[in-house]
Amino acid sequence: MLREEIRMRRFNVEEYHRMGEAGILGEDDRVELVGGRLVEMAPIGSRHLACVVALNHLLVEASGGRFFVSVQNPVRLGERDEPQPDLSLLGRKPRPEATAPPGPAEVLLVVEVSDTTLSYDRNTKLPLYAQAGIPEAWIVDLAGRKVEVHYGPGRGVYGGSRTFGPGERVSSAVFGGISLPVDAVLG
Repeated sequence: MLREEIRMRRFNVEEYHRMGEAGILGEDDRVELVGGRLVEMAPIGSRHLACVVALNHLLVEASGGRFFVSVQNPVRLGERDEPQPDLSLLGRKPRPEATAPPGPAEVLLVVEVSDTTLSYDRNTKLPLYAQAGIPEAWIVDLAGRKVEVHYGPGRGVYGGSRTFGPGERVSSAVFGGISLPVDAVLG
């Protein structure tokens, strides 16, 4: 009996971008490249949208011009990884002439807002950010009404984490001066 082997084709970021240039992937396609696979992103619901808008405003205000906030834009983490976190805090303004999205050296903090994607954000994206050395990652758990702050990246895990709930202020473990009311984040 012949055993049939099924092989998956994984893409690198260059091939991923060529698919966009060729029209295979359009601007409105909600996909990201994770582990060389095209991952369809969940539709943006009203709670998710409200949270991202609020967080954008709060982070811009809290950063006091020290950082740049990027909303739902890609970050290049490696040859096969270009996820699109809901928000990224960047150490400098992206350059229009840059040939790639910001990478781990420019990304200080990422935020994933989880309405229906908590397991994926925790078990797939969080280890990816830690492996790339992103100093801090937040997961906003809308259903659980809490914000998780993960810090101390290394070898696919974050060494520390703290959880903040309603009535508290979520504070960055890495960047002083970033402290936001959880109630304002959650809406």
